Amino acid sequence: MAGFTVPAFRLTGKGAELVVRLTPRAAHDRIDGYETGSDGQTYLATRVRAVPERGKANAALIALLAGQLDLRKSDISVISGPTSRMKRLEIGGDSSELVAKLNEL
Repeated sequence: MAGFTVPAFRLTGKGAELVVRLTPRAAHDRIDGYETGSDGQTYLATRVRAVPERGKANAALIALLAGQLDLRKSDISVISGPTSRMKRLEIGGDSSELVAKLNEL
């Protein structure tokens, strides 16, 4: 279906699930914003300075998002793609507050 995109996040019973594309070994930790891949999947493009070894890049991603979303690091977990650039994160919290915060990224 041409022009159809899959949203980067969806609400769940626990809060929200967010699709992220992580680039490790970057010059700076930063969030580049939402992008859409060639497959129509929208994701949050992020970069961290950490290396992708022993979960260091995932931990840096969680710390970055927790800071931006004003959440505890324990509220965010990687539920799929721990060794991949494309990841699915579970973010715990109030759904209405999360929607507002995720839309601001």
